[in-house]
Amino acid sequence: MNQLLPQSPANASDLHQRLRFHPEREALFNELHARPFPVLPTPAALSQLVLLPDPQQPGAEYQHLLKLCERHAVLPPSPQSSCYYQDFGGFELRWERHTEFSTYTLVSKDGSGEPFTQTALALLPENWLNALPGRLISSNHVAIATAPAQSPSPDDMRQYFEGQRLISSHVSGGQARLWSAYRIHSDGCGRLLIHNQELNPCQTGRLVRTLLEMENYRMMLLLALPQAKTIAPQVRTMEQKLAGAILQINQIQDLADERRLLVELGSLAAGIEQLIADNNFRFSAARAYYELIINRLAELREQEYPGLQTFSEFLQRRLTPAWRTCEASERGLDDLALRIDRASELLRTRIDLTIETQNQQLMLAMDRRSNTQLRLQQTVEGLSVAAISYYLVGLCKYLAESAESLGLINDSHLATGLAVPFCIGAVWLSMRRLKRSLLLGKGNGP
Repeated sequence: MNQLLPQSPANASDLHQRLRFHPEREALFNELHARPFPVLPTPAALSQLVLLPDPQQPGAEYQHLLKLCERHAVLPPSPQSSCYYQDFGGFELRWERHTEFSTYTLVSKDGSGEPFTQTALALLPENWLNALPGRLISSNHVAIATAPAQSPSPDDMRQYFEGQRLISSHVSGGQARLWSAYRIHSDGCGRLLIHNQELNPCQTGRLVRTLLEMENYRMMLLLALPQAKTIAPQVRTMEQKLAGAILQINQIQDLADERRLLVELGSLAAGIEQLIADNNFRFSAARAYYELIINRLAELREQEYPGLQTFSEFLQRRLTPAWRTCEASERGLDDLALRIDRASELLRTRIDLTIETQNQQLMLAMDRRSNTQLRLQQTVEGLSVAAISYYLVGLCKYLAESAESLGLINDSHLATGLAVPFCIGAVWLSMRRLKRSLLLGKGNGP
């Protein structure tokens, strides 16, 4: 019995070359390693800009990055890349292109000094920064500092957030503490302060990535809120029109009313389908962003600090009503479309019943006309038998008179009278046979 022996490295290499791999195998496998978290020391400073790209200029971001790379003489990204991480000497740039937005993250390993006094964003050339393609949707500064020996009070920390009311909590099992006001400050950016106690650089990088993703997804989710508020009056107007159309269904008097209502319901259906097509992507994206935010909040593993709201409490209290508004608008569109479809089906059923009634009446009228035609035909057949018999009897009369003149018979009138029933019977049988032959010929026709 043969035993299966391990292949030698050379044979294994040959086998690897003979295998046929899926064309997307490497890309799918490396998806797990896409967009890795930064490794951040303490102290450090970060700044992130989130922009919505211009669809009319698909290559503008890449060309703009090339200018920065040429200015600092660093290796540029490839044209097909969706992320780019590069050390520019005094700072690290992390560019990532997502489905709907792009992020520019600046990392400065020098986080000395007071938080937010020297941001990483200031390390970029001002003219390059001002020419960034796209529309800014979010911008945030993150400061990472060593946790003080004595826990600071909210009053002590407000100086870093321009006196705003603060939100704070312990995260990552108490290994760090977060501070934020969730406000846009005088420099146009939000601020997040991390007091690191026991996090290593990798843990710090994952925490920062989670916090920035929460901010980005929050803003992208809220893009659906203005659309939800805009379509709400339109949906209410359509609901009123639909209610009026449903009331008129029971008041239909003729086919013209049915056609008018059918046109009105068709117009409503087209309008609601247009609204669904225009807003479906935005509402679907908002649902995905909301689920991502809830997932990122769970990753923080927050512990409440007495007297202050946690990030989970603050965000869910603010975001959940906004998301519910979008969800209600989406459900309202679907519900209205379903109601319009039901009303249209009801009207079509009514029209079908009307058409069936008209068809029945038409069939009855045709049946009556057929009976009348049959009776007329029978009358004509009777008259035809009488007329033909009359002429045939006339011929018999001429024949009898001739026979009487020749002395063959004594009374021509008697012979003519006796010929009448035979003539009528002969004509009737002939007509009957002719009718039957015509009917049989019609049934056997092509």
